Amino acid sequence: MFKTILFDVDGVLLSEERYFDASALTVWEMLTSRNYLALAPKNFKTTYNEDEILNIRNQVFVNDKVLKLMKSRGLNANWDMIYLSFTHQLIHLLSQIKDKEMEKVARWCQVPINREVLLEIGHVLSHYQVELDFELFLTEFGRTNAVKQELLNYLNELAGEKLGVKTTSFEKGDLWFVCEHVSQEWYVGDDNIVASTGNPSVQTGKAGFLANETTLAPKQDIAGLFEFLIASGIQIGIGTGRPELETIEPFKHLKWLPYFDQNRIVTADDVLKAEQAIPKCSSLSKPHPFTYIMGLKEKKATVKECLETKLPIDNGNSVLIVGDSLADLLAARQLGSKFAAVLTGLSGQDARSEFEENGADYILDSVVDLRGLLETM
Repeated sequence: MFKTILFDVDGVLLSEERYFDASALTVWEMLTSRNYLALAPKNFKTTYNEDEILNIRNQVFVNDKVLKLMKSRGLNANWDMIYLSFTHQLIHLLSQIKDKEMEKVARWCQVPINREVLLEIGHVLSHYQVELDFELFLTEFGRTNAVKQELLNYLNELAGEKLGVKTTSFEKGDLWFVCEHVSQEWYVGDDNIVASTGNPSVQTGKAGFLANETTLAPKQDIAGLFEFLIASGIQIGIGTGRPELETIEPFKHLKWLPYFDQNRIVTADDVLKAEQAIPKCSSLSKPHPFTYIMGLKEKKATVKECLETKLPIDNGNSVLIVGDSLADLLAARQLGSKFAAVLTGLSGQDARSEFEENGADYILDSVVDLRGLLETM
């Protein structure tokens, strides 16, 4: 029997759909709004109906093919996905004006790209007929075997190829944080943006999706699973790429929070703090196992203690990670724990073969099926 079970959130307990909607709206806003590139300001607004959101998402992510490609390469954070999608389009747009604006293109590729630089780029683009091409992402990223954070570095290779400029500007930097803030505006809305980011909205008028979460099984059935695990003497925790606000608030609303020791709820905020605490630290986001290591040791453990944990851990067979993505599986493998894949993520049942090929210990149709699995052990 397992002593500790750590759950991912998105694709396991809560639907990722609203995150993907917010991600698409973020890319769309940064391409079209006057606050950014302003390619089609008349087409931008802060309130869309469900059909409009679906249409934008289908355009930006090519009927989710772009999302599935990134997921299949181990990229798990929505902010990284947004950054990759937007920046790829930015490079494509610059490639269309490089012959006449090479001096400016070269300069933009050598400076940190913040919102002011985007406004300048957008002003220059407005003098030309340029076109977006979201399907190009599938072609150009299909040529590389890059995985995880290598995908972000590949943007610099594309800049060299398409723009003729050697640069490192498209690694995670100012532009990544611009993308992050816009996405948080969409997801948490005006009322929560300062609590989420520490900064006010650039574009007000967004209600947010925070109060509109969808569970991946009836909420009372998931609560029943938590009760069963606790009654069985199993410690439970969370290891998620969500920020703390977007984890705690839905759990409060769903009445799940009392089942957890909050020292075992590890979020993207904890990962960011850890990265900031270690000079020149590489990414600690999944598939790095840091999130789950801290979930095991609890948040009272220091970053140094977590990073110095000997892997694989000695008691790996007593720990189960429950996730929906290859990134979760890879993190579990490094940790040395068992891994249960659930088929309620973006790819649904289609993910079964990928999990089988990568040696998932268990594959479940739903997180609530975990109880039946444990009862047979």
